[in-house]
Amino acid sequence: MPHSLTSAPRDSRAGVRLARGASPWLLPTVATAALSLARARRSGAAKAVAVPATALAAGMLWFFRDPEREIATGRFISPADGVVQSIMPWKDGRTRVAIFMSPLNVHVNRAPLAGTVTSVEHIPGGFVPAFNKESENNERVVWHFDTELGDIEMIQIAGAVARRIVPYIPQGTKVEQGDRIGLIRFGSRVDLYLPEGVEVAVEVGQKTVAGVTRIDRD
Repeated sequence: MPHSLTSAPRDSRAGVRLARGASPWLLPTVATAALSLARARRSGAAKAVAVPATALAAGMLWFFRDPEREIATGRFISPADGVVQSIMPWKDGRTRVAIFMSPLNVHVNRAPLAGTVTSVEHIPGGFVPAFNKESENNERVVWHFDTELGDIEMIQIAGAVARRIVPYIPQGTKVEQGDRIGLIRFGSRVDLYLPEGVEVAVEVGQKTVAGVTRIDRD
């Protein structure tokens, strides 16, 4: 991976766009819907395909939405939209906050704090549901950030449907808090490890919004 320090692009803070990495799923779906609609008047078979194809295309457009966000302030902000699945003390003193992302959530993940990406490691694995304990061995991408608070670890975990994690930026990239860093397609999970001494502000079952919900407490 490249080691030159580059900067991730900042949000324009207006509107909604489609997520990078959506094309392999989105383009065939939209093309099928458009073609079946164009032929629907002349073909009964095309008409039968048009309704479900159009519904699927609309669902894909909704799933791959990537809204702009007013980024919150605080030491740690949520890297993912979803629900806090667990908060677990770790043996080394850190605290793991696991956020489950359903297919209805925005699946673009954001940097929890400012720093430099020191590692982006893809680890092959299984694809059990992300809410299952066995998901610890799922396909995942492990991120490390060099920050003012030291090394911070974040893990993107694929789920039963999410078979592809798409990192947006390489090792060596400098990020600001809330920058987009990657996409997980369909249901999945993101784990954030807070350093020892940092108090968690969220609780299990709480909804989070990437770039908006503060994870730690002063």
